[in-house]
Amino acid sequence: MVMDMKKILIIAAHPDDEILGCGGTMAKHVLEGDTVYVYILAEGVTSRDQNRCVDLRKEELSDLRKSAIAANTILGVTSVEFHDFPDNRMDGLELLDIVKIIEDKINEIKPDIIYTHYINDLNIDHQIICKAVITATRPLSGTKTPILLLFEVVSSTEWQTPILPNFSPNWFVNISNTLNLKIQALEAYKSEMRIWPHPRSIEGIECLAKLRGATICVNAAEAFMLNKLII
Repeated sequence: MVMDMKKILIIAAHPDDEILGCGGTMAKHVLEGDTVYVYILAEGVTSRDQNRCVDLRKEELSDLRKSAIAANTILGVTSVEFHDFPDNRMDGLELLDIVKIIEDKINEIKPDIIYTHYINDLNIDHQIICKAVITATRPLSGTKTPILLLFEVVSSTEWQTPILPNFSPNWFVNISNTLNLKIQALEAYKSEMRIWPHPRSIEGIECLAKLRGATICVNAAEAFMLNKLII
């Protein structure tokens, strides 16, 4: 029996967002024989300064990329690529420029499924990347439209003002057998993780996985919102 292997593309704002949002699902795809690609668009460090200075943070940026490669290697990801958009300053860029870069990557990989951020996250980069991905995956005649799923990122998704639509998942993935790999991958992001009771702690991640799992009566799950599915 020939299995239907899929190409999976994760488009994330910052290093660690990809693992926080769908690390268990990524590992599950790999175990099922799918090919997983990660594209990280913003650098993830320079917002800690009053003014952006890449040279000042050059060593930290290098270390963070190394952490990203190590984390994704644990999950069996085929490739991790980086762009250099400014951290938490993507609202100063032209949306069309971001869309075109994402379109180029989609045309290169031709994914069956794309995972990216939820559009109403607190983090501005998450919002903009989601808008750009939705635009880049608009259905066009003669082209394949990938399934588009939006993930949650702790300490961003749940911190948004409830005036805006809350993250309401309608797509769940059982990660009972891959939660341990997600945790191992997050441990490679030492500079980005926090201690309990911060939501971006190992314990916080495990709590969310168990909560999402309990929703569908399994030990652990990741939750998504379906944006596009064309059949």
